[in-house]
Amino acid sequence: MRLLNRVVLPLRVLLVLLFAGLVVAQVMSMPGQFAYMAREDPELAYLRWPLTIWSIVELMCVQVVIVCTWKLLTLVTADRIFSAAAFAWVDAIVCTLGVGWVLFFGVYVYLGLLATDPALPIVMTGMVLVGGVLILLVVVLRALLQQATTLRTDMEAVI
Repeated sequence: MRLLNRVVLPLRVLLVLLFAGLVVAQVMSMPGQFAYMAREDPELAYLRWPLTIWSIVELMCVQVVIVCTWKLLTLVTADRIFSAAAFAWVDAIVCTLGVGWVLFFGVYVYLGLLATDPALPIVMTGMVLVGGVLILLVVVLRALLQQATTLRTDMEAVI
């Protein structure tokens, strides 16, 4: 438990910093980036607002995962991670990752068809694969949490 206490605080600090960085990206970086793209490449100017909205929603998905992770950390520190409350947060993470992956895959297919340089499709293929692996990993971890919760419930019934 002592190691857990030494890890939770730095993790929470990093989650706050990441969340704040994502807010800055949503408000300033992404809209500015796509406005610049529209000015520099008028043929792609029609993508300015769809890509701006898409990027904001994608970053919002990451923010939802951060909030769910924060709530799971609260359950861990209270020694209540093996409860029904944890499954709601893990399910929210799985659903949010799924939505983010589907949105990213849609843009991957669309931009992959437009690309003239193979670098973007190659990088995006890697990102699609990493996203899929991440979703499946969280599903496996959810199954492990389910098994551990069942075992803990059975142990408490015996004791």
